[in-house]
Amino acid sequence: MNKLINNEKHYVTLNNYLKSIYNKKVFKISLNGNFSCPNRDGKISHNGCIFCSEKGSGDFAGEKNLPIKEQFYEIVNKMEQKWHDGYYIAYFQANTNTYDTLENLKKRYNEIINDGILLDDKIKILSIATRPDCINVEIVSYLANINKTLPVWIELGFQTMHHKTAILINRGYFNDTFIDAVNLLSKYNLTTIVHIINGLPGESFDDMIDTAKYLNKLPIQGIKIHMLHIMKNTPLEDYYKETNFNVLTLEEYVKIVSTQLQHLNDNIVIHRVTGDSPEELLIEPKWTLKKFIVINEIDKYMRANNIYQGDLCLK
Repeated sequence: MNKLINNEKHYVTLNNYLKSIYNKKVFKISLNGNFSCPNRDGKISHNGCIFCSEKGSGDFAGEKNLPIKEQFYEIVNKMEQKWHDGYYIAYFQANTNTYDTLENLKKRYNEIINDGILLDDKIKILSIATRPDCINVEIVSYLANINKTLPVWIELGFQTMHHKTAILINRGYFNDTFIDAVNLLSKYNLTTIVHIINGLPGESFDDMIDTAKYLNKLPIQGIKIHMLHIMKNTPLEDYYKETNFNVLTLEEYVKIVSTQLQHLNDNIVIHRVTGDSPEELLIEPKWTLKKFIVINEIDKYMRANNIYQGDLCLK
């Protein structure tokens, strides 16, 4: 069993993983690089993924019209009111952060690290959220070069392994594209983190568990597990009003996540077991607003049932 799993946390948390490396708190500074998305600009679609907010899932990121340096220190100043001594992850969160020419990508990421010189010495990781259909050898080779100086994490929005659901949510690519991207990133030794969403319309308990099993077979190093947020001003809001599809209860979600964790190798770092949504935008489920209660309920369930990450996966 992974040494980072303990009596309190029956899975490998990002917090414990980072503390084991850096010996102090490491927190994300969410940035907006003012990138677009092929699922919004018409290359694939104008509608985007049906759950995605107007800010391209960057609701807590910096102001896109500000330079990266200003965004960075504005957020750092807020975070340091809570954590006075810690390190940073420079996290390009909003929209698709490899969707541009290599020349423009270099300009943006040079604002964090340029010729090995960091914007701030406390930056320990560069994390980039993107789509698997916006990954290619040229971009990955460039990021792998940065990775020699500053660890680079690539976060891929996947959400589900099920083709029918992928069509429904307007994901815009097939699973083969995702697998190709994961294998390319693995070839260049870049850390890959995959996002999945529980509670997507029409998916059963077994469907959601199958997505975790599917990912467990791939060379990934991290996973983010989210609950579906039905937010205002999204296509999902309209779909929910039209169909009134089933929304998971907290109890259902806790059981699903705990079972997914059992099917994931204990060398995969669990970056999230629940997500965030601005309260003023959230329609359902309201229980997700109490993030720490959700996390505590998962911990309690796993302890009560004596289950651990990796229990059910074949190694």
